[in-house]
Amino acid sequence: MQIRFDDVALPRQGVTFRADVTLPAGRSVALIGPSGAGKSTALALIAGFERPASGRILLEQHDVAGQAPADRPVTMLFQDNNLFPHLTLMQNAALGLRPTARLSAAEQAQVAQSLAAVGLDGLATARPGQLSGGQQSRAALARALLRARPILLLDEPFAALGPAQRLQMFTLVEDIRRAHAMTLVLVTHDPAEAARADMICFVEGGILYPPRPSGDLLADPPPGLREYLG
Repeated sequence: MQIRFDDVALPRQGVTFRADVTLPAGRSVALIGPSGAGKSTALALIAGFERPASGRILLEQHDVAGQAPADRPVTMLFQDNNLFPHLTLMQNAALGLRPTARLSAAEQAQVAQSLAAVGLDGLATARPGQLSGGQQSRAALARALLRARPILLLDEPFAALGPAQRLQMFTLVEDIRRAHAMTLVLVTHDPAEAARADMICFVEGGILYPPRPSGDLLADPPPGLREYLG
């Protein structure tokens, strides 16, 4: 599903976020840039947690102004995973299907398949506190996938993991994205992680620049990105 920022502007904490770009359907796009540049603001606008002061957000050419976050074809995965500590993994993941987590036998099988797909087969009765950080990230991803939305937004959900686990999780997300033809938008501060996405958007001073193929952009970065990368 294509994402279009149509001449969007939103003042935030002394900086005006601006974007007039299109993120292609079915691809992975990394947003990279300094802290406070506007990366998370871009995700919040797509998800509906923020509304532009001017301009439009178009999802597959449909203007989503006024559409509540829950009604948008979007799933957002946050850094803290938002797992409920008193619920089992099965129950946490099931919330991706129903807020009550009361499932039919067929839906229970669907949840079990989702947990297996992220490498948590056999841990359905475990609680978040019994898991490693990487396993908690996988559980949150399983819940996100059960929502079956065509757009997946990741706001540094793997930042607390070590480099090897981050790579493992991103590889898993990319495999699932391709299998389901999802559009992925990832906020990251890690150039190595951004390089694994299909495209990169540099964000600086509130401006979301158009996406470019990752290899091309990193091989010949503009001055601001070159300075950021050090």
